[in-house]
Amino acid sequence: MDGLKKIGRAFASLKWYEILMCAVMFVIAVYYAIQPQEDTPQWLAVINFVSGLCGIMCVFLTAKANRMNFPFAIVNTTVFIIYLGYFGIWATFWLETAVYFPLNIISWVKWYQHKDEDDALLAKSKKLSAAQHVLVTAIIVALTVLVHLTLSKLAGDTWMKFAQQFGWNTAVMKWLDSAIFAIGITASVLELLRYKEQYIWWLITDVFAVVQYSLKRDPVYTTKKAIYLIEAIVGLRNWHRLSQKNKTNE
Repeated sequence: MDGLKKIGRAFASLKWYEILMCAVMFVIAVYYAIQPQEDTPQWLAVINFVSGLCGIMCVFLTAKANRMNFPFAIVNTTVFIIYLGYFGIWATFWLETAVYFPLNIISWVKWYQHKDEDDALLAKSKKLSAAQHVLVTAIIVALTVLVHLTLSKLAGDTWMKFAQQFGWNTAVMKWLDSAIFAIGITASVLELLRYKEQYIWWLITDVFAVVQYSLKRDPVYTTKKAIYLIEAIVGLRNWHRLSQKNKTNE
């Protein structure tokens, strides 16, 4: 019961524009759940519906440093893994499976241990030093190259198979997938450690994701990722404010 009250408080904290974006996502998700695209079976369209709604609730609450984002994150990750596996988007598949899913649980615990003084549902925010910025960027570049080389050898023609089916530039899509993995894993660690700079990288990976799903012509996930992109800007602002208030190294 206490958990439901906390989720209710989290919903009540949404701004009008977030409610509007949620309504847009709901309408699009419902439409394509009832009338899925030709390459999407009905059962997968229902999964897309669940992922769309849980995904945007997750980013809305994460942007507020509200730890009640994690129940939505866990559901979203679980159903998104099924979608990615079906279409052979392997780098993002392993990002969701091996990184996002366990980190959602770990981060939930860590955020609980570092509560904001004014609101116990919020987490304290920190910021990176200049040297840490350079290190994070170098890690992302190295990871992108490593993931691309690894999946090129291991996954072969099954990697980004939908791109092959539609005659799109598979090489570009593979580099996008690799970059999304590298940035996603790094941003997730920054989120776990409560660094506001996670949102700089979420902005970049959301741009990549919008491009990827636009090329795939998937209206549900294109809308979802576009909302992620908008909310990343909101999140950067909110987390900056919290980091200025807390000025903590905890």
